[in-house]
Amino acid sequence: MAESLPVILITGASRGLGRGIAQRVAELGCSAILNYVSNAKAAKETIDLCRKKQSSKEQRFVAIQADINSAEERHNLVTKTIQEFGRIDALVNNAGIGPKERKDITEMSEMSFDEVLGTNLRGPHFLTQLVVQQWLKDKTKSLLPGGLAVIFISSVSAEMASTNRGEYCISKAGLSMVAKLWAARLSGEGINVFELRPGIMATDMTSGVKRKYDKMLSEGFVPQRRWGEADDVGLAIKAILSGHFPFSSGSVINIDGGVTLPRL
Repeated sequence: MAESLPVILITGASRGLGRGIAQRVAELGCSAILNYVSNAKAAKETIDLCRKKQSSKEQRFVAIQADINSAEERHNLVTKTIQEFGRIDALVNNAGIGPKERKDITEMSEMSFDEVLGTNLRGPHFLTQLVVQQWLKDKTKSLLPGGLAVIFISSVSAEMASTNRGEYCISKAGLSMVAKLWAARLSGEGINVFELRPGIMATDMTSGVKRKYDKMLSEGFVPQRRWGEADDVGLAIKAILSGHFPFSSGSVINIDGGVTLPRL
């Protein structure tokens, strides 16, 4: 069916940063596809939260299961989105994983490397390719104030090395280049591309090292001296989709409380 509202495809939307992004998208008045891998219950919870934030009764929120590490499932995700809504106005590449076990790079396994890079790097790159092909083929005109957009959620780990989760750092450094490549290719087509770099965020991924980071935060490792929240990322997404950065395609936006600020 044809959709009269902008439609945002958000990967990894069942929990964490994706849930925060989805709620701000709902607040903006958009419909959304909330992609998840396995936790259908969490995805349903995100839908319920989005409905509490929606500003128009016409908005719809649909959860679609797909592992973006799979070419077949990526294709199915885009196909089902088009079947459900008839359009995509923005893609938020948020889905990401850390290694199942943090190990020094001298002990990193190829299996862990392949798994992390598959989800964090290969998946978003080729999902973007599918969406862009759809846009160019259909000559899609965006319903968003800021026009068609691709947003990559990378990490401060794109530049900051952690030797006990090297595969994650490598994946995010690669994703940063993916964002640059798509910005270079798409900006002339009127499609804006952004890279958002969250810092130390309060999510499931950091729950196992909370005590370590609590201590670092108390000692001023992050100048703003607090954890980043999912809503910090959601607010940035809302600003981009609202058209507040019309001449900034290719920009890297740090959402890190100043952790990457060069200091003595």
